[in-house]
Amino acid sequence: MPESTTDQTRPTRRLSEAGVSIWLDDLSRELLDGGLADLVENRDVVGVTTNPTIFASAMAKGHAYDADLAALKGTDVEPAVEKITTDDVRSAADQLRDLYDRTETVDGRVSIEVDPRLARDTAATVATAKRLWATVDRPNVMIKIPATVEGLPAITAVLAEGISVNVTLIFSIERYRAVMDAFLAGLEQARANGHDLGPIGSVASFFVSRVDAAVDAALESVGTPEALELRGKAAIANARLAYAAYQEVFSSDRWRALESAGARPQRPLWASTGVKNPEYRDTMYVDELVVAGVVNTMPQPTLEAFADHGIVLGDTVTGTADEAAATIAAIEAQGVSMDEVTRRLEDEGVHKFEVSWDELLSTTKSGLDAAGA
Repeated sequence: MPESTTDQTRPTRRLSEAGVSIWLDDLSRELLDGGLADLVENRDVVGVTTNPTIFASAMAKGHAYDADLAALKGTDVEPAVEKITTDDVRSAADQLRDLYDRTETVDGRVSIEVDPRLARDTAATVATAKRLWATVDRPNVMIKIPATVEGLPAITAVLAEGISVNVTLIFSIERYRAVMDAFLAGLEQARANGHDLGPIGSVASFFVSRVDAAVDAALESVGTPEALELRGKAAIANARLAYAAYQEVFSSDRWRALESAGARPQRPLWASTGVKNPEYRDTMYVDELVVAGVVNTMPQPTLEAFADHGIVLGDTVTGTADEAAATIAAIEAQGVSMDEVTRRLEDEGVHKFEVSWDELLSTTKSGLDAAGA
């Protein structure tokens, strides 16, 4: 497992120098038409993540998809959505293929999510993941599967087929440990199935800012000076504890056996890194979570904010587990249950993506109806 090598005395704005990979949390036709190449060149972007909200927003803006909709007129809406989204992901994957090859399959990755309405259906998730993988047909794609209880066996089954997976909607340490176990089981099955483990990529998307938003609201309800003092501290502490769990699992004999067979670790990915509270520093979920071997996926405003005034002072994660655990204990001492918060966040996350998926279907249907009219 890589360790941070950044000189602590030499500040930089280059996360890549600290061993952090920057992935853009966005995709649209405008980005594909030159914007993504510019971000790769000038902002060190080496990957892209998507989700139903991103696609719904892209489809709702302007006229970039008019030609696609006209060509798909008469097609049912769900196949039309899959055609448009897989085309965009394939195009992004092609643009990042050189990065994928140069980093020996580590970066240059693009993620596409399984229909979020299937988050509680293991078999349907597996079938859809296989279909998306075959449809996009690019080795540098990752299929996004939510870390629901039903998603865990799907993660294992999909990895066992040699398909790269981005596990999304992880909020709790307990669930993250289950995700890592599902990853290891998937690679063990992939090896038994005769797959080359080297190209099988995986990241575990651990959500950050949503944790602070939920915990802060609970602390404000408590209202004591001690509770209010803890606002803005839960998310970073939770993520740092996740990294400590990662270090433990990926130092185990079980992992070493897979590594010796050519496997690469499932990297932690910091997701939801846009700061939601304007009172907080707009780069806090970037510079407070710097450690070699992780991915930080950022919306473009956060990416630009960090390029403008973010500073990397070195590893801000390794060795922080005890302090992070004390922070979480202090929050729980105020009557805020992290288990309850993270369970609610998972349910809300699935629901929000379902709503966005419905918006995407509605926008596409309107476009199909209007095409050629």
